[in-house]
Order: sequence, then structure tokens, then C-alpha cells
Amino acid sequence: MRFLDEYRDAAGAKALAAEIRRAVTRPWTLMEVCGGQTHAIVRFGLDALLPAELTLAHGPGCPVCVTPLETIDRALAVASRPGVIFCSFGDMLRVPGSRDDLLRVKARGGDVRIVYSPLDALALAEKNPGREVVFFAVGFETTAPANAMAVFQAARRGVKNFSALVSHVTVPPAIAAIMSALDNTVQAFLAAGHVCAVMGTREYEPLARKFRVPIVVTGFEPLDILDGVLRCVRQLESGRAEVENSYARAVRPEGNERARQVLADVFEVVDRNWRGIGPIARSGLALQPAYADFDAEKRFRVEGIRVVESPECRAGLVLRGRLKPSECPAFGTSCTPERPLGATMVSSEGACAAYWRYRRDGAAHA
Repeated sequence: MRFLDEYRDAAGAKALAAEIRRAVTRPWTLMEVCGGQTHAIVRFGLDALLPAELTLAHGPGCPVCVTPLETIDRALAVASRPGVIFCSFGDMLRVPGSRDDLLRVKARGGDVRIVYSPLDALALAEKNPGREVVFFAVGFETTAPANAMAVFQAARRGVKNFSALVSHVTVPPAIAAIMSALDNTVQAFLAAGHVCAVMGTREYEPLARKFRVPIVVTGFEPLDILDGVLRCVRQLESGRAEVENSYARAVRPEGNERARQVLADVFEVVDRNWRGIGPIARSGLALQPAYADFDAEKRFRVEGIRVVESPECRAGLVLRGRLKPSECPAFGTSCTPERPLGATMVSSEGACAAYWRYRRDGAAHA
């Protein structure tokens, strides 16, 4: 398969790993930002190919995992109401709130539906004018344009029974927060290619300059990731701190200008609380005042829901790259996919889910 099989070539992976070993002369810590990259690293055992001097820290790039706990509880409150059709991507149904999850709400009779696009939810609203249809709009910059377009189309078509529960977050402020932390050990980043396909690479340049940190945009296959690691190492070893694009087959410096425009039209930048991490200034997207009528939090008056996270779950440390999932005392004991303490155990991009699937026996396997 073009653009897939050739990036999973074992000989190519071994050759890149050998180049990395030759380039490394001292210890370095790199962080992959995206949960999809984390799964590839764990599934294919890429970290086992690297020299001992290199540490790969898993980052906060799982959008399901960082959706605030109070937002999950707000979703549960809305989804439980009579007359509501609550639409979501499938990843969110198993994410635990403070006492429940959407799958249990569905089992109790709530009309919770999996959709594959926010426009599917908008179509449901048009077909069911007597019911309220709510779409759970979460994710990074990758999913935000389609969600913005759904709200834009709802306003244009006059669909009054459609709304969105919005909890979007953005990557650059998270990188800045990690680099600003007093206990930070990360020295370079592998940035997510799909985010940069939307937003471009230019907004990472101020971060690279300010924090003197290499940022390499990579894809999600083994050779993509190893090439990104090699580029980071070469920068670190030579004392450089630049933004490099290792995913040019999908990413341009300017990104997708139409997608960026719809984001700017529909959303505004706000402070956002990240599950397991805490508040990060100007790291979220919320609906512009012009689209306030489509804000499910306001429509259903659930903004006031506040909850405290369980101290037993160490997902925050995992999301900040300070703890490997297998190092968490709850991993595989009080926290399993059947009874998760946090979203990192059930999300398809969660680091804990990757370790559960591929590392329970102590070895990586496809």
C-alpha cells in the first residue's frame, strides 16, 4: 500500500536506528507529542531499537485523554436528559467521568450514538426536528475544522436543535507548558504530522527559538518516527534548535488555509483545563459569541459542573512524560480497560492502552 508499507520496512528501520546510534554521544530525552505516535513506538518496539542514551517520553497528544473530567461529567448530564440524541466519536464512550461513562448512560436508555463525522450529527438534527441533537466536539486542531464547519452549517441552514459540547485543545501551548515546568527533562519534540497538516509549521518556530528546543514534524509509521528521532538527535548534538518538517508528503509550512479560516471564524482561543495536567493558558478553542446559540454547555446549563480527579490515577504524570504506564502502581491491577481509572487506559491513542495491548508480556509485538 503506497505511503504505508514502504514506511514499515524492517531493513530501513534498522538502517535508521544504526544512524541514530552513530549520531548519539550523550544522553537525550525526546518527547513524541501524539498518542498515535506513542502507539506506533510501543507496537513496533521502536524504543528498543534506540541506544540506551536516548529516552522517549510519551506526551499529552491524546485528545480523548486530556478532555477535562468536568467536561465528561457535563457530557453525561446532557446525554442523560430525555429528548436528547447525544452524538460522539466512539473513543469517548468508555472514557470514565467521576462516576459514570457514556456507554453506561446508553445502557440505561440514553440515546447515545456513535457518528463518524459531526456532519452526521447535523443530519440527525435535521431529520429529528423535535429532539435536541448534541455533538461532543473534542480533539486537537486535527478534528476542529470539521467540527467548526458543522456549527457553521447549522447556523447557515437555521438548524435550531443542533448544538456542540466543545472541548478543543491546541498543541503549541502544551509544548510551552512542558518546557516551562520546573521538573522538565524534555530536550526535543516530535510534533504531530496531522495537526501540522492543518495548522502548518510556522507557529512552532517561536517555541523553538524561545526554549532552544528542536521540533521535528513527523508522521506515524516506524520510518517516519525514526527519521524524526534522527533529525532531533542531529540538532541536539550540533547545538541547533530549529523546526524541521520530516512529513513533507502531507505538511506544508502554511498548513491548510481554508481549514484555518473556518477555525478562526467559528472558534476563539480560551484558557483550558487539561485532564491530569491542569489549566494551560490560551490552550483551548471555544465557540465565538456569534455562535453562542449552538453552545451545548449554555443551552443545557451545565457550565457549573465541577469535579475533583481521583488521586489514584497517575495519568497526569504519564501525559507529561514523567511516568511510563507500566511504572504506575495501578496499571493492570486497579486500572484495566474493563475498569479504567483514567482515559489513557481506554482511548485508542492513550499511552496506557498501548502498554496494555503491546507490553503486558514485557515485549513489543504487532
